Amino acid sequence: MKWGRDNVAAEAVEVLDGVPQDDGAMSRIKRELHRQVITGMDLSLIGSLQEEDLRQEVRQLAEELCHHRSDLLSLSEREQLVNEVLDEVFGLGPLEPLFRDPDVTDILVNGPNTVYVERNGRLERTKVRFVDSDHVVAIVQRIVGRVGRRIDETTPMVDARLPDGSRLNAIIPPLALDGPLVSVRRFGVRRLGAADLIANNSITQEMMDFLSACVTGRLNVLISGGTGSGKTTLLNVFSSFIPPEERVATIEDAAELQLQQPHVARMETRPANVEGKGEVSTRDLVKNSLRMRPDRIIIGECRGPESLDMLQAMNTGHDGSLTTIHANTTRDATSRLEMMVGMAGFDLPIWTIRRQIAAAIHIVVQVSRLVGGARKVVRVSEITGMEGDMLSMHDIFEFQQTGLDANKRAKGEFWATGIRPHCLRRLEESGVSVPLEMFEARVLG
Repeated sequence: MKWGRDNVAAEAVEVLDGVPQDDGAMSRIKRELHRQVITGMDLSLIGSLQEEDLRQEVRQLAEELCHHRSDLLSLSEREQLVNEVLDEVFGLGPLEPLFRDPDVTDILVNGPNTVYVERNGRLERTKVRFVDSDHVVAIVQRIVGRVGRRIDETTPMVDARLPDGSRLNAIIPPLALDGPLVSVRRFGVRRLGAADLIANNSITQEMMDFLSACVTGRLNVLISGGTGSGKTTLLNVFSSFIPPEERVATIEDAAELQLQQPHVARMETRPANVEGKGEVSTRDLVKNSLRMRPDRIIIGECRGPESLDMLQAMNTGHDGSLTTIHANTTRDATSRLEMMVGMAGFDLPIWTIRRQIAAAIHIVVQVSRLVGGARKVVRVSEITGMEGDMLSMHDIFEFQQTGLDANKRAKGEFWATGIRPHCLRRLEESGVSVPLEMFEARVLG
């Protein structure tokens, strides 16, 4: 690799000479070193280099840059400078430390000077800054370019799944008025399981036992909740109860599911290209999945006309399917499902849609993000059929909030309502038995 080391150091020293050491100066040093590294290296060789070799080269270059002004940077500042330049060249720039923090679950960028993160269910502002809006856009373009997506003035919005499973959404000017907006939903290195949710008091053992029986017994389950409430986490947990011998087809906008079954057919939608062609929608994939002989279909989220195809699949031999929906209560979830089925373009009377839902969906699980960031399963409801033209539902389990604890986090109790589910007979026919005493009216846990 040709670095042009003498010229780089000499030019950089001219830039640094007489610059006071504050945050602005450090940013200027980093930008200049970054520019000199890029212009001095043979980019065609990057793929063949080990990161440690590159780190050593940049470290030596930084030493030479400061050779004539040994008082310019301390050893710790030099180390910080080297790491930040490496992040700029190959990583995610200022966001890289946030991605390395295992406690960060969300990263929210509101323009170049405002970056928030969520830790332990609470939002907090960070000291992370970008140089300007163009710097944010460049980092986003690098991120989405790695996964085959693009963002620019012609396509100023993007959804992407990162290699570590994180989900990114970005919108840039002119649609974003005060600078680029970036939202990253991160997923832990270790997938949460049923035991983790029980230990976190997100659900009780009795509720989990019942829901695992429902999945094993091939009941169709709809998970409802708001943004960031934990729907995908719960969907992952429920999918772990699917017997390993079954073939599962998964359909998502941005693949987030981490199924452990050996026989999984994973599919992901594709947006249209710049010419407006090539789009593959969730509905297209649902229709195609029916030709793939799946035992179950898992749709990451129902948000449009694919809801009708999903209901038809559930009613035609694909029992045990799972999906999620954005809604605030289990009853709101069925209303939203009615609305989305109406988006399919067929002029169906409402009573026909409701009968489809009543025949297809057996259990609706409501998950919520409560005050203080606690995520809990707040209601488990069963759809029992129709009463006239109305869907009939009853609640089996619920969470009743009683106030806030010393840390201002929601606290309360899980209850069994005392109603025995109608689906127990179906579970018995599937060879799954559930103790009846778990449904007696009482506080759980």
